Amino acid sequence: MEDSFRCAAEWYDGTNALRHEGHLEWDGRGGFVVDGSTSRMEFAAADLHFLEARPGRILYRRESAPDFRLILPADLPPGLAAHLPAKSEYGAWVDRLGIGRAVAIFAVASAAAVALFMTAPDWLGPRIPDSWERNLGQAMIGDFGGRICHTPQGDAALKKLLDAVDPAARQVNAGVANIGMVNAVALPGGQVLLFDGIVQQAETPEELAGVLGHEVGHVRERHVMTALMRQFGLSVLLAGANTGVGDTMAGVASMGYSRDAEREADQYARARLAESDISPLGAADFFERVAEESGEGKDQNAVVGWLASHPAAGERAREFKAAAKKDKTYRPVLTAAEFEALKSMCKDDPDVEEFELF
Repeated sequence: MEDSFRCAAEWYDGTNALRHEGHLEWDGRGGFVVDGSTSRMEFAAADLHFLEARPGRILYRRESAPDFRLILPADLPPGLAAHLPAKSEYGAWVDRLGIGRAVAIFAVASAAAVALFMTAPDWLGPRIPDSWERNLGQAMIGDFGGRICHTPQGDAALKKLLDAVDPAARQVNAGVANIGMVNAVALPGGQVLLFDGIVQQAETPEELAGVLGHEVGHVRERHVMTALMRQFGLSVLLAGANTGVGDTMAGVASMGYSRDAEREADQYARARLAESDISPLGAADFFERVAEESGEGKDQNAVVGWLASHPAAGERAREFKAAAKKDKTYRPVLTAAEFEALKSMCKDDPDVEEFELF
């Protein structure tokens, strides 16, 4: 294949959080091939759509695989560029209507629907169509940009941890974000992020298994859209939360669930830990340490971050401790090497971007 019809490429295949590297080729028959050491895929040119332009890079998506992402250099070879989707400034339908008319439509839609969406999150949130939720989740993950950490060993360790707490045939997409907050979030469309701050604070992999299981519980119990609609209102459906990266991160970090939803997510986590023969005492230790460090029950400011709007950490520690079976020997969820790979993945990823929220 001539160089004019080929270029370097990175892609996410839409089935997991692994980043693949290789090249993209025009096959001469109306399709493309991405080929690398870890993945090879073929798809029709009509299936590929322009997503966005970033400094030095262009992103594309596939209509038939909503989670697929293709990242190409901005200086594309002319032969290849001729077959790729044209760049759009705002999005296909906005470009057709014009920015002024699109803004007007958004304003009218917001004014007409805001009362409904703002006053009925409890019943409306779980009824949001899956396709909307997936698109919103992708938009919010996109706001995190290149701040998702990847190393082969770290990705494998995270997948092993996820297998223990999410046995569903179609798992959530889990990742570690290079953000120093002690936080973890569940986003729409089955997206879960552990912030590196909470990964670093964890003293055992069982602690992280409890945290990850809790966030997966929010996804499986359909809590996410309800909480997002309380936090952001109609904007989560119209604009992917907020317009700025910092605003989006601050918003999801402070997103609160009802106490009942939090307890349901904890119950889900305990059930999955029991099924996978993983000790719940790790999660209990984590919550006991948080209760002590935050001065729970004393006249001090509330904890900032993931635990601020949750049930009391001491209460949660007691529930996880009560779930442990006496005289039972539990199996380690990760080896020491796997746990270290997970804790060091943001430091060891040479391509990850840094972000300080405060």
